[in-house]
Amino acid sequence: MRAIALVITFCLTAMPLWADARVTVLMDALRLPDLVQTIRAEGLRDAQAINEDMLDGQGGPFWEAQVHALYDPVVMTDVLFRALQQGLDDDALDAAVTFFDSLRGQRIMEMEIAARQAMMDEAVQDASIETYDTLAKANDPHAVLVAQFVQTNDLLELNVAVAMSSSYQFYRGMADGGLLKSSESDILSDVWASEGTVRNEARDWLFGYFMLAYQPLDLADLQAYLAFSESPAGQALNTALIFGSETMFKDIAYGLGRAVAMNAVGNDI
Repeated sequence: MRAIALVITFCLTAMPLWADARVTVLMDALRLPDLVQTIRAEGLRDAQAINEDMLDGQGGPFWEAQVHALYDPVVMTDVLFRALQQGLDDDALDAAVTFFDSLRGQRIMEMEIAARQAMMDEAVQDASIETYDTLAKANDPHAVLVAQFVQTNDLLELNVAVAMSSSYQFYRGMADGGLLKSSESDILSDVWASEGTVRNEARDWLFGYFMLAYQPLDLADLQAYLAFSESPAGQALNTALIFGSETMFKDIAYGLGRAVAMNAVGNDI
């Protein structure tokens, strides 16, 4: 399952309407609707690979319908909205809107979305990883700031955790669907056995992605973004988005596992 690097399901609490409006403004400033569409495109591509690898390409319209339902952009966006709504207090919300709704913030978000879309091309992904490794060895200022950004937000560890959690949910979905005859301890053992591979892949993808996104930025813009990330508001925002992403990917992964089981059993694979 793809790591990305993106809430537990929150109980709704009464909030003033202006706060909800500010969350909507922040969602737009962060380009989260665009991000959701990109994640959806990644997911549909990965689901096609699952169909070929696990269902012998025989999923058909039923599989397609299940996949599209799981990657419903309205549902995915709502999970992230609730994460921001619950995870940011008034001060953090105001600070985040101020930063990301600025010309600088919009430039950064534009580059992040463009890089995420470009990374769907494996050739671009490989080149970006190679570029980061080369520039990091040369102690390039952009590469140094990329490494600091990943470390400040603990993005490698968080993405590894989300990826492994999603993998567990995928296998649990297959087990609950009657396809996988494994105990929970067996599933956990298999997931943990993949930790090294997951970590290496997450490391490469993250550093390649951020290098691709941030290399065109002025160093001043990247330094300002790093400073915001280190602030209480930046840390609260990162936590909220990671929680949101975790719930989103876990729910999708479990659903995909169940869908694989249902289609495999139905096709006697």
